[in-house]
Amino acid sequence: MNCLWSWWVKLDGLCEVLSDTSVTVSSPSAHQMSPPVRNENGVEYDLNSSDGDTLGASWQFWRRRRYVVAFLAFLGFFNVYALRVNLSVAIVAMTARRNITLNNGTMIITRDFEWDSKMKGLLLSSFFYGYIITQIPGGWLAARVGGNRVFGIGIAVTAFLTLLTPPLTYVSVYLLLAVRIVEGIFEGVTYPCIHAVWAQWAPPIERSRLATLAFSGSYVGTVVSLPISGYLAEQFGWPYIFYVFGAVGLIWFSIWWTVVKEGPEEDSGISPQELKYIKDSLGNTSLKVIHLPHCMTKHWEHFDS
Repeated sequence: MNCLWSWWVKLDGLCEVLSDTSVTVSSPSAHQMSPPVRNENGVEYDLNSSDGDTLGASWQFWRRRRYVVAFLAFLGFFNVYALRVNLSVAIVAMTARRNITLNNGTMIITRDFEWDSKMKGLLLSSFFYGYIITQIPGGWLAARVGGNRVFGIGIAVTAFLTLLTPPLTYVSVYLLLAVRIVEGIFEGVTYPCIHAVWAQWAPPIERSRLATLAFSGSYVGTVVSLPISGYLAEQFGWPYIFYVFGAVGLIWFSIWWTVVKEGPEEDSGISPQELKYIKDSLGNTSLKVIHLPHCMTKHWEHFDS
């Protein structure tokens, strides 16, 4: 008992000492804190915040430029798949039978195009003949020209060719075949190029989330464009499938080209806080040219000779 009482007295005395003493704890990294800065509009940003809490509520994604890039990439992949699958619906209307009644009461059955099953299969698969060609060159172009530029141009050219599809189809089915192959060539660069965009814009901890948002646009584009294509074909005629989605693709391109820059440091609309967060999270990473080993270089020289 005496032992327990002795420990209790010591503990009580220690508590009195702590209660009478004010202890100030300073953060060891306090000297590393950056003062707030103001942009040209007078808005103050706290550079010490991790990922943009001072930029507004989390649902206000437009105040964080990396989220704007992800959202526009989502719309880009929406267009990629809408432009890809539109022929799947249009070809049904293009080859469907139509009953036409003449002035004398005679009814005739006609079609816009008399294509057999072999030609239909060739047309529907022709897109992928070009698509497979530019998968690897797409990454090469992104490293040298810029992922955002190649991504936008690839979709823009596809959208422009989509607008030309109806008149070219009336000229020759082989022109339609050629157009679909070229569309596949330009759309083939989209997936390799978007990874170059994330390398500049997406912090590693957020890269999966931003990429998932962007890639989900392809599935939404397929789900939405197929019923809309059917509606356009029934109400206005099959050419409007190509006119509408081609126009939407060009409108998207104008926004993407204006808003999305190659890197956050080139974006005049980004906050200093977000720029610091992205650059610090990415570190000193950059796109680097990969040099082949000497033995592989000799191997390829053998094929070139």
